[in-house]
Amino acid sequence: MAKKFRIYTNEELVIGKNFYLNEEQTHYLKNVVKYSVEDKIICFDNKNGEFLCIIKELNKKNTLIEVLEQTKPFTICPDIWLLFAPLKKDNTDFVIEKATELGVRKIIPTNTRYTNSSNIKIERFIAQSIEASEQCRRTDLPEITQLANLTDILNNWDSSRTLYFMDETLNSKPFIDILKTTKNTKSAILIGPEGGFSPEELTLLRNLEFAKGATLGPRILRAETAVCASLSCWQMFLGDWS
Repeated sequence: MAKKFRIYTNEELVIGKNFYLNEEQTHYLKNVVKYSVEDKIICFDNKNGEFLCIIKELNKKNTLIEVLEQTKPFTICPDIWLLFAPLKKDNTDFVIEKATELGVRKIIPTNTRYTNSSNIKIERFIAQSIEASEQCRRTDLPEITQLANLTDILNNWDSSRTLYFMDETLNSKPFIDILKTTKNTKSAILIGPEGGFSPEELTLLRNLEFAKGATLGPRILRAETAVCASLSCWQMFLGDWS
């Protein structure tokens, strides 16, 4: 029976193919999870799906893998994007991990007036999302963009995609009530920084036809909590939880 350890590879996977895992993946297999030759693992490639593979060689710096059979077809998560103002390091890591688990298709780090973190490392974000995808059994990876200013993002927005911004002033309708009456599944959620949106940003957002303010109950949530709550609501009504 195949073990459940799961690895992302940028090699295109097809049955019968042989390829090498890199040194970091080899170290983990050999020294952390203690795998050996003839053990089986699951690999996915963000293109062709998930495959059962077998370890043919376990060397010092690489591992030879043979693809045996497909275990899951390639599927893309629902068309939901997340825009969020980067937080302190551990909290941003949490956001990337949970957004990946909750099926976000695209993650856009967003610079707002009160964004208070300069620790923007896209390579780290991508590594976090890969690890989360490996664990939650996604067959696709979320796209993660470079940091962009909120005004620039809004100026170039595709108006066919509804942008829900979480309104910490509580002057908007409950998010669940909004989702109950909408049919547009092409969506994005915007979460502001720890200090909230500036008055100018709120005015701008409220005057955009494609943007809708929403609240997540009577309490003010931390930014990372709001990410999980809002994405869960969306998945329940418009995503693959429904």
